[in-house]
Amino acid sequence: MSKNLVIVESPAKAKTIEGFLGKDFTVKSSFGHIRDLPKDDSAIDIENKFEPKYVIPADKKKVVAELKKLAKEAETVWLATDEDREGEAISWHLYDALKLTEDKTKRIVFHEITKPAIQHAVANPRTINIDLVNAQQARRILDRLVGFELSPVLWRKIKPSLSAGRVQSVAVRLIVEREREVIAFSAENHFKVTAQFFPEGKEKSIFSAELNRKFETEKEAMEFITSCSATDFKVADLETKPAKRSPAPPFTTSTLQQEASRKLGYSVSRTMMLAQKLYESGKITYMRTDSVNLSDTALAAAQKEIKSAYGDDFHQVRKFKTKSSGAQEAHEAIRPSYFEQHSLNDGTAENRLYELIWKRAIASQMSEARFEKTTAKIELNNRDENFVARGEVMKFEGFLKVYMEGSDDEDEDQEQATIGNKDDVVLPPLTLDMALGLAYAEARERFTRPPARYTEASLVKKLEELGIGRPSTYAPTISTIQKREYIVRESRDGKNRDYRQIVLKSGKIKAETHTEVTGSEKSKLFPSDIGVVVNDFLVEHFNGVMNYNFTASVEKEFDEIANGLKEWSSMIKSFYTPFHKGVEKTLEEAERPDTTRLLGQDPASGLNIYVRIGRYGPLAQKGETPAKDDEEAEKPVFAGLKRGQLLETITLEDALELFKLPRKLGEFEEKVMTVAIGRFGPYIRHDNKFVSIPKDIDPLEIEDDKAIQLIKEKRERDLARHIKSFDENPDVQILNGRWGPFIKVGKQNVKIPKDQVPEDLTLEQCLKLAEESPVKGKKAPAKKAAAKKPAAKKKPAAKKKPAAKKAPAKKTPTAKK
Repeated sequence: MSKNLVIVESPAKAKTIEGFLGKDFTVKSSFGHIRDLPKDDSAIDIENKFEPKYVIPADKKKVVAELKKLAKEAETVWLATDEDREGEAISWHLYDALKLTEDKTKRIVFHEITKPAIQHAVANPRTINIDLVNAQQARRILDRLVGFELSPVLWRKIKPSLSAGRVQSVAVRLIVEREREVIAFSAENHFKVTAQFFPEGKEKSIFSAELNRKFETEKEAMEFITSCSATDFKVADLETKPAKRSPAPPFTTSTLQQEASRKLGYSVSRTMMLAQKLYESGKITYMRTDSVNLSDTALAAAQKEIKSAYGDDFHQVRKFKTKSSGAQEAHEAIRPSYFEQHSLNDGTAENRLYELIWKRAIASQMSEARFEKTTAKIELNNRDENFVARGEVMKFEGFLKVYMEGSDDEDEDQEQATIGNKDDVVLPPLTLDMALGLAYAEARERFTRPPARYTEASLVKKLEELGIGRPSTYAPTISTIQKREYIVRESRDGKNRDYRQIVLKSGKIKAETHTEVTGSEKSKLFPSDIGVVVNDFLVEHFNGVMNYNFTASVEKEFDEIANGLKEWSSMIKSFYTPFHKGVEKTLEEAERPDTTRLLGQDPASGLNIYVRIGRYGPLAQKGETPAKDDEEAEKPVFAGLKRGQLLETITLEDALELFKLPRKLGEFEEKVMTVAIGRFGPYIRHDNKFVSIPKDIDPLEIEDDKAIQLIKEKRERDLARHIKSFDENPDVQILNGRWGPFIKVGKQNVKIPKDQVPEDLTLEQCLKLAEESPVKGKKAPAKKAAAKKPAAKKKPAAKKKPAAKKAPAKKTPTAKK
């Protein structure tokens, strides 16, 4: 056994580090956290200063037992978890659970997995920072209390299986409020005039210009275009001046998530998963950071690489400072571990992200881009307005040789202009009073745009601006609200809109109506109906928790705890006391929110048409719900809402369309095909089998040929998925799944052991494996029952009893900061 045991969080990191240390070191992984709060209400002893009780989950007991054995045999145990609060907490849990002693335990940290960084860490060990541990513990406990107490309120007042969270619910609020801004928005129109000119006698030297005024009416626009047909143009003013553009700082967690979304189309969670792999394989520095700082070593390495690859003129030392007052821990920005490695030289998603990180970091140390900007004012001899033409000539590309930052801006003029100014346009040689010819002019109707819906990246940006959450929380927050189906991320088609255009060309004026597509959305975040209802209920009854300033102030308090300026349990108490009273008051006094909305009457039957939230989601209802004891009353007819329809905005006409389903199509193989909408969207029912209809096909318009095609495609997919079945028991099948072959027994999915060949399994073996496999969800009722306890008048934690494991004790090496 080696003299030294090094414990890290992940196997990938362990493998990388083991290559840097000698034979006297053994590197093992804890596979993340080894302890957690139990799922029931015994987790937190509220009456004993919110003392947490930690338990080792069943799937971690084997890991802990192995680490305990290795730690006992080693002379020194090195806790090498990440250097943020979460990593510090993992180290403390390892210290406590493995029953380590101060004399044989050392804590080491590093922000990059390179040989020099690891050797430096080993040469400079420290003790566990109790303040960081307490900050993580405070966040964990506060979030548990909020979720554990709010969720039962939602179960009772809205519907079962709902949940709430301190940061997640505020993120949902942002999306709901933005959606309402979009719904309430009323577009205003105006006419924008652009033109193309050329120096007289040089008809091929055409350049574009824009009028310095917009017209409110078509009449005004027509008058101006008419005046352009009978006037002379000249250059009235000409200004040329130098301009510079500086590079953006290297990536933080949030800016990496935003730029990977813009440039690569990656979701926030995918970006973090790829960045984690790059970090653990030693390719980049730590990927959870608020800092834009680069170390002196990194600055020197960047300088060497820039001068070598691009020349001395392209290098410029820059030291960026983090603007955020709540920036957590003294990390570096995200950068390559080795600047000389420009790429991983493969076509993987990891490589694309790595190249983005390399370009951003290297560009931050490069020279400014230098331009010459020219602005020409063009005068009409019969009007007061002027056209303005702008041109830009690059004199030295500087950092732009490597990288240009993306943008989230949705500029309607950029999107809709057929002619317009662009900053990279080169103007022809112009002089003062030069006469110009008019090649083309147009006045085009434009419309103001509603506020942009959030993408995952722009939501991260907003959360960061408000001070809500920290680098480690953005990705799980956004993933959670989508998994709970409070928010959906999807693309939606736009709608056709007419606009007017007046064109002057070759001396002739023509006014026409054209059609454009507007309002299309790509990978945007939309609230679901249940998300809207839950949000409104929480805002009404728990506005303190849902308040943006409150959520940000809590983050600042966590920072104060991390810096040793505040005691964590007193911070929790000051929040919990009024919060718990609010929970009790809401349970006693709050009315259930009425999600039912009367849209009007069905013209054909005269029955009322409602929309409301049902057991499986939003639906439309035709007719009244009969009393329970009235068995002879006519039952209402129901129809599910289509994708993109909201209870708040759906119209009577929209709802009446829904009742056209289910509708019967023709026959296929002598069996009728029926189109309907179910819990999971529109589908075709044929021969007692169900085939989903893709999102881009309207179930009200699908024809027989397309339906047959979808049925056949589904059969082909099922055949490719099928490995083996058993005639004597059709409920048992061996199938190919997303993660490989598995056994399906009824509704139960069973893993196949690695030493078993799926094709060789017998029915008896399959049934035996199913019997030995745990069935998911069997403990759910007990879990729910336990979670309901906090909603009662008493506090949600267990009755006063000592916690199994106390908070960090002074006898451990956590005593030092």
